[in-house]
Amino acid sequence: MVSIRNYGDSRGMKLRVSSIEFEPAYLNLFRTGELEERVRIAYERLDHCDLCARYCGVNRRATIKGAVCRTGEQALVSSYHAHFGEEAPLVGNGGSGTIFFAWCNLRCQFCQNYEISQLGEGIAVEPEEIAAMMLRLQANGCHNINLVSPSHVVAQILAATLIAAQAGLRLPLVYNTGGYDSPEALALLDGVIDIYMPDIKYADAIIARRYSTVHDYPTISRAAVKEMHRQVGDLELDHRGIAIRGLLVRHLVLPGDLAGTREILNFLAHEISTNTYINVMDQYYPCFKASEHPELNCRITSEEFDRVIGWAKEFSLNRLDKRISFRRA
Repeated sequence: MVSIRNYGDSRGMKLRVSSIEFEPAYLNLFRTGELEERVRIAYERLDHCDLCARYCGVNRRATIKGAVCRTGEQALVSSYHAHFGEEAPLVGNGGSGTIFFAWCNLRCQFCQNYEISQLGEGIAVEPEEIAAMMLRLQANGCHNINLVSPSHVVAQILAATLIAAQAGLRLPLVYNTGGYDSPEALALLDGVIDIYMPDIKYADAIIARRYSTVHDYPTISRAAVKEMHRQVGDLELDHRGIAIRGLLVRHLVLPGDLAGTREILNFLAHEISTNTYINVMDQYYPCFKASEHPELNCRITSEEFDRVIGWAKEFSLNRLDKRISFRRA
């Protein structure tokens, strides 16, 4: 375990943002004792795990055999640092304080971070060590704590947040997820997470099964995004354009419209909010096992991406992230 430096007691402390005072949601639960109770419940759920939508039921405190995430009681972390390649409202001048968790509850055949998500490159850490990472990122001037691939380590994240809050953490938490999250996990995160950043990968269940090995992804991801939006609402920015609370959705455009992008944008406009902040990503490139699927073994074209932007405008979705790479065929 790593001993944590004393950064001060967070009780009663607020981070001043512009002319208003911002306080991350988890501090209220910390003061009332509810955050500690959430940690207890989350670890109990690890005994018959339902903390992601796989519902594997494995006792992850005893074994990882049968657990799709291949993660037991300890989380694995690949790296943590200030990230300047994330969405504009997360980055600002100080960067987004990302913590990359190893393994994943999805099996995306084209994953661009497959060394981490599919090969498990990382080291096992205790919650105290994750808390220390959070505090170091805060001390280094990051605008938020960005939890990457968190769906299978909800219990460990809650425990780390409790420790870090006691030691002075007061940055917003970003839940940067593949979108395959269980309602049980989201209930535990209600009032803890400030910014939800889910992927919506697919509109079609058959496509999801083929490329990420989950048959019910569209149903699960849409329910999760609805619940996330209920908890935090549309994305709110401070005077600097830095996100402090709300929903930010990512969608990766796949070649040949395999993702069903038009249907996903229609869902966001009509069932979430036309004010949804969306990063429509054009940076797909064949990676990992994409070469085994000829339809995935190519880049998207300019025409394909321009059509997507047209669909967003058609549905009055105007809050699109401006950091478009234009890396197309």
